[in-house]
Amino acid sequence: MQHLAGKACLITGGAGSLGEAMARLFVEHGANVLLADLDRHRLDAVGATLAPGRVAVVAGDVTNRSDTARMVDGAIAAFGGLDVVVSNAGNFGTVAPIADYPEDVFEAVYRVHVKGAFLLCQAAVPRMNDGGSIVIMSSVAGVRGDPGVYGYITAKHAQVGLMRCLAKELAPRRIRVNTLHPGPVSNAFQSAVEVDLGGIIGRDGTEFFNGIIPLGRHAGPEEIARSALYLASDQSSFTTGSTLMVDGGMSA
Repeated sequence: MQHLAGKACLITGGAGSLGEAMARLFVEHGANVLLADLDRHRLDAVGATLAPGRVAVVAGDVTNRSDTARMVDGAIAAFGGLDVVVSNAGNFGTVAPIADYPEDVFEAVYRVHVKGAFLLCQAAVPRMNDGGSIVIMSSVAGVRGDPGVYGYITAKHAQVGLMRCLAKELAPRRIRVNTLHPGPVSNAFQSAVEVDLGGIIGRDGTEFFNGIIPLGRHAGPEEIARSALYLASDQSSFTTGSTLMVDGGMSA
């Protein structure tokens, strides 16, 4: 069964492993997908591996209002409408004590995760089809605190507040809005985090994370994509305002 047959979807952060995995699975389930990302070269490479005519790409910055408008315009121009929006663009920042945490890094992380999700939804909501779905990619970091992760954790918590406001506003239009909260994923983004963390704690960062995940391992991008498919599709028809944890028990 194709759970997104005929649906038009927009995914930001489309050049990364999660964006690619979601796009591939969404297309398999009948969707047309517009992928957006800052990295045009990688974006084109990802798009070329997917079904011709079913995927479009737009290079742009989610922190720029005109760029997010172009993303929405691009999806509607390519596919005739917009049913699903996945706000997946992200950056990590750094880990440092509060006294040393760089203000510019904090602002850069907050700008991508929170302002970026806000601008994307602001552009998309007035033009979305009723009965659609918005998925904001948060993190296990969005429900916990850890010393030194000031930019990323603060931004991921803020995304939950944005989601809850949107869920209440859009319920009369049957547009569901939820946050998805992955734990550590086996990808380049997480590897870079773990290299930095390993230098700070003096041990292997990957082993550290596996040790605090009850299931004892990282997720694969495709596992996160399957949860995104659930939220994007009518399988989640009575799910809105929720924080879906896909973290191997890390937040338990």
